[in-house]
Amino acid sequence: MQVKTQLDELQNYLIDASNLPGGHAEKLFIPETAQEIAEILKQAGESSIPVTISGARTGTVGGAIPFGGHVISLERFNAIKEINRENRYAVVGSGVLLTDLQKAVEAENLFYPPDPTEWSCQIGGTVATNASGARSFKYGATRRFVRRMEVVLPGGEIVNLKRGETFSENGFINFNSANAGAIKIKLPTYAQPDVRKNTSGYFSGDSVDAIDLFIGSEGTLGVITEVELDLLPKPEGFLSGIVFFKDEKDLLDFVDQARRLSFQTRAGSNQSQKTANQNSIDATLIEYFDGNSLRFIAEKFSQVPSDAKGAIFFEQETNAETEDVLFEQWNTLLEKHNADTEASWFTTTEQDLIRMREFRHALPVSVNERIVRYKQRKIGTDMAVPDEHFASFLRFYKDKLNESGLDYVIFGHIGDNHLHANILPKDESEARKAKHLYGRFIAQSVMLGGTISAEHGIGKLKSKYLNVMYGERYLNEMAELKRQFDPKGILSRDNMFEAKLLGV
Repeated sequence: MQVKTQLDELQNYLIDASNLPGGHAEKLFIPETAQEIAEILKQAGESSIPVTISGARTGTVGGAIPFGGHVISLERFNAIKEINRENRYAVVGSGVLLTDLQKAVEAENLFYPPDPTEWSCQIGGTVATNASGARSFKYGATRRFVRRMEVVLPGGEIVNLKRGETFSENGFINFNSANAGAIKIKLPTYAQPDVRKNTSGYFSGDSVDAIDLFIGSEGTLGVITEVELDLLPKPEGFLSGIVFFKDEKDLLDFVDQARRLSFQTRAGSNQSQKTANQNSIDATLIEYFDGNSLRFIAEKFSQVPSDAKGAIFFEQETNAETEDVLFEQWNTLLEKHNADTEASWFTTTEQDLIRMREFRHALPVSVNERIVRYKQRKIGTDMAVPDEHFASFLRFYKDKLNESGLDYVIFGHIGDNHLHANILPKDESEARKAKHLYGRFIAQSVMLGGTISAEHGIGKLKSKYLNVMYGERYLNEMAELKRQFDPKGILSRDNMFEAKLLGV
């Protein structure tokens, strides 16, 4: 195990993709085993020293930035231990990069669906934040694929959690600890918002699997060291399209019907329907780009029609038997909703699909280039709302942004009612206006029964907004849950909620 204390050695571990300033720490540990982490946490607990977990530091909410104490880097937990082709699962260290896992899985003709935008993230980080992405429209977030994990608790105990073994009853989970015996863990009593993506606070519900307490807990309950993940057979092929619309109402009507048809296809589960379902619309992803986004992308893709008010990027899995039928079904749906099919792009080849994904990723790159030019930070939303409120929420976004006069783009996972409004202030005055607008959007999403964070988590940047979503009572319930695992509040201090709620 390496231990570093010099500032130049610590510097890279004091920042993450949030650009939250002020990170500092006294010591960096780079362990290689769970037992070494257990010793670090045990000693830190005895001295009440806060410990921050550092993965690939790709998070956007400041969760990996330390403000004092020690840092544990998981970079040495980078072994892909097993890819089991027959039973379709993988066992990996928490420091394995998602891109490396994807390559190893694909080599075995298997498929791991979770696809957050930044593939240089570590698997442990994706579990700790319940990461999702575009494909979550069909496959859900990371939680759905975690079947087992090894976790080091703040007191230094190493535990193995296996899905399906321990469930809550009457609001409590009996958690067996070798050090402390049976612990009766009280769960938060809030209901999960009625959305398909949510990373706001600890998991709750009527019958909660113990493993789900740690998924999405943002490193506040334990340090994940090993994960066993479910895999799927690799799809034979994809039908993909980037489709332009001259009228936004047509675009939204198209999305609404494509989404409903996809849900209907998945609902048909009996054997007699299986063949029919393979020949029915069932999108893997449905992504949205507003008109402003298209103008940004046009800087790199001149083929974008100048009169487009928006675009949709969709994909569906196919095989040789279904490809033609599915193309006809999508084409009929697009014509029904007045898509500009002549200007749109379609493909079933891997080479062209890569080009389409480059289109999708050109927007964040262009946005970042613009914000660097302004020497400001973009203000980006991560909210999702229930189906029945999505159209009004998008209209609220656009009305308020247009009234503000600020530069902005809106894009993202429209299949899950989860769009990112990126506001691009040019100076400090506009930055203050953008932050005020962000607060308005938070309040509106909560009023509509949505979530303040659909995929990026809470970290340190959004803790005050979690209070807006849940209120003091439920924040105290979260704090009580953490206190049962971490009485001194040493682990990932100030992530999700401020340490003062723990009395430390």
